[in-house]
Amino acid sequence: MDTAIWIIIAIAAGALGFFLASTMARKNAKSKANTILDDARREADVIKEKKILQAKEEEMKILSDAERNASQRLQKVQTAEARAKQRDMQLNQQQGELNRRKKELDTLKLNLDSRQLTLDSRSEELEATWRKAQEELEHISGLSAEEAREKLVESLKDEAKTAAAGYINDIMDDAKLTASKEAKRIVIQSIQRVATETAVENSVTVFHIDNDEIKGRIIGREGRNIRALEAATGIEIIVDDTPEAIVLSGFDPVRREIARLALHQLVVDGRIHPARIEEVVAKVRRQVEEEIIETGKRTAIDLGVHGLHPELIRMVGKMKYRSSYGQNLLQHSRETANLCAVMASELGLNPKKARRAGLLHDIGKVPDDEPELPHAILGMKLAEKFKEKPDICNAIGAHHDEVEQTSLLAPIVQVCDAISGARPGARREIVEAYIKRLNDLEQLALSYPGVLKTYAIQAGRELRVIVGADKITDEETEKLSSEIAKKIQDEMTYPGQVKITVIRETRSVAFAK
Repeated sequence: MDTAIWIIIAIAAGALGFFLASTMARKNAKSKANTILDDARREADVIKEKKILQAKEEEMKILSDAERNASQRLQKVQTAEARAKQRDMQLNQQQGELNRRKKELDTLKLNLDSRQLTLDSRSEELEATWRKAQEELEHISGLSAEEAREKLVESLKDEAKTAAAGYINDIMDDAKLTASKEAKRIVIQSIQRVATETAVENSVTVFHIDNDEIKGRIIGREGRNIRALEAATGIEIIVDDTPEAIVLSGFDPVRREIARLALHQLVVDGRIHPARIEEVVAKVRRQVEEEIIETGKRTAIDLGVHGLHPELIRMVGKMKYRSSYGQNLLQHSRETANLCAVMASELGLNPKKARRAGLLHDIGKVPDDEPELPHAILGMKLAEKFKEKPDICNAIGAHHDEVEQTSLLAPIVQVCDAISGARPGARREIVEAYIKRLNDLEQLALSYPGVLKTYAIQAGRELRVIVGADKITDEETEKLSSEIAKKIQDEMTYPGQVKITVIRETRSVAFAK
């Protein structure tokens, strides 16, 4: 019993101790919470004060910026107002000046009106006096005014014709002495300052091989390889008994070059069959096209011609593979461009424009298609298409007199083109065509009445015409030479120019017996 009581007392004491401990813990926790809350309130008050101070500082900064901007704007407005006032003053001064000039003009107008009235009255008086004098003259001479005018005009016409003929002869003689000398000086100086190269090309290319065994591989079984090569390049390949040589025949030099390079690669590689041939030809064609463009760019850079359209650059490069009368077209165009630049500088014109026109004057010979147009007209249309300037387009189209020359560049290009084509060694002609041209020259001059003999000399550069002294007068010889020259220009094609010399002489023959 006592044990149970003590147990109960112990339990009660433990519960009381636990109650007291928990009460103390609650008091401690509450005091700590109050401390934390106080600290948080103090920190919040500090942060609040800082934020208020920052807000006030920002407010002061914004106000100062606004005041500064307002002062700047006010200053600008004041400056604008000052300028406006100054302009108003100037306008007022100008208005006063205009009013003063208007008054002066009104005064002048009144003076002019009065003078006009005076002149009108005097003109009427003079007209009446003139009519009276005319009537008296008609009465004295017995001719009407119209008849007298016609007789006077006829006599003046005869005198003017005689004076004009003499004056024209004097001018022509003087021009021949001075212009010919000056033109020769400019031409010779231009030619001397231009270094030229001569290249003669044919319509065939010879491809050299190391031994004749390669010919069989090029032909292939039943001719398959050579047929594939001809179909891919468009060139006729002639394999005959010529030792160590294959002939590539075709009128397109670009295709011949593609065929030659393709053959070279095929022979070096050793694999020759139709599929390989098509692959190599396509690759070589791309290489040649790239080389054409590179040649055009290099030519334009060498000549200092800038801003050309890419298509015009490609056409310039394509000239490398073209020829005219055996003269390489690119070399001819470069030579013409340099001659044009030198001659333009001698004459005080723009040498850059002249060089550009000289370089492009024959682009009508290398189009991608083949229209039925003269190469000068086609070149002019291509230049217009690719936005070249009008004077350069006209120089291209007029260098063979197929359109009218409208700028000074045109005759320069025409002359330099003739110089480049006519110089010795520049071009070669077939003998038959050369002889036929000489015969045509002589027969054309013989067709005129009064012509006894004709002689084409200096390789067709000069035509001497012998006329009968009893059939043609000295005055008519000049007319005859001009007519023959015009007919040759209209009906014949020739390089350079042809000089026509008409010779009239009187011979007296006697025999001593």
